[in-house]
Amino acid sequence: MLTTRHNRLDPSLIPEEQLTELAKFFAKPDHVALIDSKGKQTHIPEALFGHFARIVQLMSERKAVVFVPEDEAFTTQAAANYLGMSRQHLVGLVEKGEIPHHKVGTHRRITFKDLLAYETRRDQKRREAMDRLTDEVMAAGAYFPQVKDPSKDEG
Repeated sequence: MLTTRHNRLDPSLIPEEQLTELAKFFAKPDHVALIDSKGKQTHIPEALFGHFARIVQLMSERKAVVFVPEDEAFTTQAAANYLGMSRQHLVGLVEKGEIPHHKVGTHRRITFKDLLAYETRRDQKRREAMDRLTDEVMAAGAYFPQVKDPSKDEG
């Protein structure tokens, strides 16, 4: 289970001036390197740099950051909250096999990775449905409704 105490990085733990200074460094891509106690320097890989920059930016805005490993197990209520749906609806999706789960005793658990995968599939289906609807409306000629010209009023 996610323990917020260990996975939460609170900006109050770092002086505001230091966060402001760090934010300036991370605002410039490829300008940050790590230096160990012996003076050996190494650059932060691009894949990590963007994440570090985002963390520093959020913290400089006085927002806490919570790290969630992709194998973190969520309760059905926490998973439903994350996806923005009722717990009952989420349980229905789990029972239909649309979202994988495992059991801990009699309780269902869903990994964060599986929540992200479901969210991606759901959003893709929504985009495709909106694209189809837009195509149908355009094909029917109803996308740009005819506007009456007031100067040609017959009154």
